[in-house]
Amino acid sequence: MKIVIIGGGAAGFFAGLRCKEVHPKASVIILEKGLQFLAKVKVSGGGRCNVTHDCHELAKLLQYYPRGGKFLREPLQRFMPQDMIAWLQARGVSVKAEEDGRMFPITDDSQTIIDCFLEEAKRLGVQTYLRTGVQQLEVLPTGGFRVHTNLPTPLEADRVIVATGGSPKLSGLEWLQALGLEVVEPVPSLFTFNFPKNPITALAGVSVPDARVRLVGTKLEQRGAVLVTHWGLSGPASLKLSAWGARELASLQYQYQIAVSWLPTYKEDDLRACLLEQKNTSKKQISNTPLDLPKRLWHFLIDKAGIDLDSAWHALRNQELNKLASLLCYDVYEANGKTTHKDEFVTSGGVALSEINPKTMEAKKIPNLFFAGEVLDIDGVTGGFNFQSAWATGYLAGSQ
Repeated sequence: MKIVIIGGGAAGFFAGLRCKEVHPKASVIILEKGLQFLAKVKVSGGGRCNVTHDCHELAKLLQYYPRGGKFLREPLQRFMPQDMIAWLQARGVSVKAEEDGRMFPITDDSQTIIDCFLEEAKRLGVQTYLRTGVQQLEVLPTGGFRVHTNLPTPLEADRVIVATGGSPKLSGLEWLQALGLEVVEPVPSLFTFNFPKNPITALAGVSVPDARVRLVGTKLEQRGAVLVTHWGLSGPASLKLSAWGARELASLQYQYQIAVSWLPTYKEDDLRACLLEQKNTSKKQISNTPLDLPKRLWHFLIDKAGIDLDSAWHALRNQELNKLASLLCYDVYEANGKTTHKDEFVTSGGVALSEINPKTMEAKKIPNLFFAGEVLDIDGVTGGFNFQSAWATGYLAGSQ
């Protein structure tokens, strides 16, 4: 039996390894059009590789997928995070969980994961080809496939697994549409909010461990850490909001408003009362904050409220106090465009899940054609969930 895997990223490579385990006598070939295998694994988590997440309950795990959660029930039942951890440990790679649940190799080096996969491929006898892009996939009357690449001769295959990753444009999926498969138009997910020339960008590097970000005019909001960058807002809360709102933000052509609550544990009335107490009791300048906020952010909000930083607390007018309380709870920014979070770039869209059997990852219309990873209309939030989806779908596709 000849099996060709199209795509040498996380899902494709893992599917190839599983294929060779299940079918040791089969010829298994992984084709990668780029210059290196597992390129996304290399850059993930700032070069540390956020290999999975420390979540071991299926129902809870499925909640981290804005699209595809229901479909993933079957693949994840077969291959959970604990299964990936055990798989790595059996091959000499130990992982650790951080406070937020993200899991990394204990070496804090993504090359550890890459080396593990490459060594496993060599041990099993998986054939690998770089700089080999697929131009056409031909379904043969006999039930097999002819894979047309930039190689001189097409490859014949009894089984094909497509794991080409997310395509930023619909044109990158036309070769699959040509097979009669329905494709959902891709749009970006997991991106940071771009506030061009907004004064807050001068605070680049300031982080708030607990804030709430909301897409104005909708019910979409997320809570968590927020990081101010040179272009706007990033951090887990921002990235999660972009993931859940990916299609809505695309429909708005990335012209929208983001409201930030810098202290989400407080209601506005509570904040007003806190500030009023400071006004009535403190002899210090307003530059001294009674709240748990970074000093640079506090000074920025004071200035935004139109208050002199050298003012004394007792000199504050009630109008100024109310304005400051309002900003702390509902600080609105005009977003224009998006900025890709390169380490975690993900697309929403791809091959429609209605085309795929979730128990096998096989295309319903085309026998022996399987899919895995982000080429499908599946995407998770940041934290190792997209890799876990890749491992699970790759494992299932390779197990058939």
